[in-house]
Amino acid sequence: MEVGRVLHMNGGVGEASYANNSLVQEKVITMTKPITEAAITELIMCSSMAWPAKSLCMAELGCSSGPNTLIVAMEFVKIVSRLCRKHGHDQLPEFQIQLNDLPGNDFNSIFKSFAPSFHAQLLEEVGSSAPYCFISGVPGSFYGRLFAAKSLHFVHSSYSLMWLSKVPERVEMNKENIYIGSTSPTSVITAYYEQFQRDFSTFLRCRSEEVMGGGKMVLTLLGRRSESASSKECCYIWELLALSLKEMVSQGLIEEEKLGLFNIPQYTPSPSEVKTEVEKEGSFTINRLRVSEIAWAACGGNGVYSPEYSENGVDDGYNVAKCMRSVAEPLLVEHFGELVIDQLFENYRNILSDRMSKEDTKFVNVTISMTRKG
Repeated sequence: MEVGRVLHMNGGVGEASYANNSLVQEKVITMTKPITEAAITELIMCSSMAWPAKSLCMAELGCSSGPNTLIVAMEFVKIVSRLCRKHGHDQLPEFQIQLNDLPGNDFNSIFKSFAPSFHAQLLEEVGSSAPYCFISGVPGSFYGRLFAAKSLHFVHSSYSLMWLSKVPERVEMNKENIYIGSTSPTSVITAYYEQFQRDFSTFLRCRSEEVMGGGKMVLTLLGRRSESASSKECCYIWELLALSLKEMVSQGLIEEEKLGLFNIPQYTPSPSEVKTEVEKEGSFTINRLRVSEIAWAACGGNGVYSPEYSENGVDDGYNVAKCMRSVAEPLLVEHFGELVIDQLFENYRNILSDRMSKEDTKFVNVTISMTRKG
């Protein structure tokens, strides 16, 4: 699987789109807002750069396409504008907002729908003196250079860096799973971890070239609390999708051999694994490292499992299945074809509904805030 070509969230604004099924990601951005606000404030108040700056540049990495794409950019502009006025600077800086994702991302929807809404909201909240904001799309992998040297003041990424640049090698023995699972051999777990190490260290090295001294970076990854990479907290959502795929095999809709060759290019790290790679690379100082949790049921808005919520066939399992479909469908279509997708996610929805009614199911998030040394 050529991850750089295939991996992207479902585009458009339809029922299965990421734009309409990314509520849990929005809530995670809101949960981590205090860390982001602190980083932006420290950038402005503690910066060694000339102040007030004439222009500021931020990058949103793994921006996808939807209402979440520009949430942090809006906060960046508002916080800086507020601090400028508080300290008597009437002339606001101009803002460059760089939106990055892989080439398959639906950049057209961003600039047709979400960028105009951003400008309208900015005018409404900041007023007629709202600063100039220049929004650009930057297609490409963040596991390589994307921006000019020392051009970025602030970098943000949420729910993107757990995706790997490729499916790890040496995972052929993982036939009962599509990701790390409770039955995965040690060699498979090691292969996933080593791929994460290579990718994350490459990411840090590239950003160290692009972020100016004193610049800030805030990253949130889907992760885990446990030091065990096969712990249920990080693997369960994929184990249940694997069960759905196995049902399709038993129904004769998917070949068993084909299922055995499918692996998700993702790794959900622990806080210590993230910290180790940052310290090893050496270009950034860690300011904050936090772990948070959010219920799977937050995909549907209520945040807790509720049997009474089921109405017109809609329940928490349905919402989680839609959320996961908006994320994983392109990978699944590439490997298994389009014809099986509806049935696959109907099976998945039923499995999720059953497990969520009996278990406390949560996503774990690892958030790290850093400053570029020098």
